[in-house]
Amino acid sequence: MSFSSLGLSAALVNAVQERAYLAPSAIQSAAIPAILAGQDVLASAQTGSGKTAAFCLPLLQHFSLQARTTPRQVQALILVPTRELAAQVGETLRSLAQHLPHPPKLAVVFGGVSINPQMMQLRGGADIVIATPGRLLDLIDHNAVQLAEVRSLVLDEADRLLELGFADELARILALLPKQRQNLFFSATIPAAVETLAGSLLREPLRIDIAPGISSAPDISQRAIMVDAKQRTQLLRHLIESQKWPRVLVFVATKYAADLVATKLRRADINAEPFHGELSQGKRSQVLSDFKASRLKVVIATDVAARGIDISNLPVVINYDLPRSSDDYTHRIGRTGRAGESGIAISFICADSANEAHFRLIEQRHQQKIPREQIAGFEPSELATRPVPDAIADSNGGIKGKRPSKKDKLRAAHLGDIG
Repeated sequence: MSFSSLGLSAALVNAVQERAYLAPSAIQSAAIPAILAGQDVLASAQTGSGKTAAFCLPLLQHFSLQARTTPRQVQALILVPTRELAAQVGETLRSLAQHLPHPPKLAVVFGGVSINPQMMQLRGGADIVIATPGRLLDLIDHNAVQLAEVRSLVLDEADRLLELGFADELARILALLPKQRQNLFFSATIPAAVETLAGSLLREPLRIDIAPGISSAPDISQRAIMVDAKQRTQLLRHLIESQKWPRVLVFVATKYAADLVATKLRRADINAEPFHGELSQGKRSQVLSDFKASRLKVVIATDVAARGIDISNLPVVINYDLPRSSDDYTHRIGRTGRAGESGIAISFICADSANEAHFRLIEQRHQQKIPREQIAGFEPSELATRPVPDAIADSNGGIKGKRPSKKDKLRAAHLGDIG
């Protein structure tokens, strides 16, 4: 199958060819014709499978067929959970729209930066707005943007948008949109909350589930290495130096850990920077720019980055701390093995019963078993032998019955636990 067979215009087909898309991915083949036909879509596919282009291409075609107005009216609204994902979607739209006779005016808006330049950007209107919910509401409160003419709504990473802190904002935005519109929900996972919202908003949607394991799934080799908590940083340094990876993305649980691990790696003459939500937007943008350009070797990130960065040829992702849920594991490891490339995902498993049980839960959710490894010189001093009492899965894929106390959290944040 070719992109032209999906019903896309010659200008858009030329754009995808310039981006070296050889053929549509499974999610693109299923979603693009349906969106072009005006159908609502609820789509689930792994990260790196081409979801962004799957909705960007038909939205651009819809725009190219509409009469232009002055001032411009927002025709498509794309809501995303993070600043980085907003920038990524905006970059994809600009690249794909370059051959259109009249490219749309895009507005990419998110918090963490001054609102004034974004208000200036919206003067005269915009055709497509890519936004995080909080900043969009701020702009609406300043009368900088109107949503009365929106024809297409996209929720990208819909599950994250419904997490705590986004659900109320999303409800306020939905109340401002016209009732007659096309609704497109895209995500790597579709939990119950997304199913419920889809049931209330989508009209006879096309349900697309691109299951892991088919030919379009990312080629990611997964490894699990047993190690004492205090040796994780030394093991990380050993792997970076011995494997000679050109770039490494490391996930940790807290911004404190991100700062500390990056500092320790720099002391070992490894070029590393932290990446978390408390950094300024300018700093975050600079870190990503340097990482993409290979000026930076290692990024130590919290989960703020799991869904917001798209870096080609990223060879490895390392879970220094295990993610809270199986869904977060999916998004973390999906930063590698993108666009047909192969990748490696390594998880550090600390030798305690709770850590091991949590990773077993992640394995169960993914219906797989990853062999445990030990690295010479970094063998754990004591392997877990006791079962976890009353450990059960919660609705988000975490573990109930083994939650750390406040004292446990303070102890875990201590320098000795970081190594």
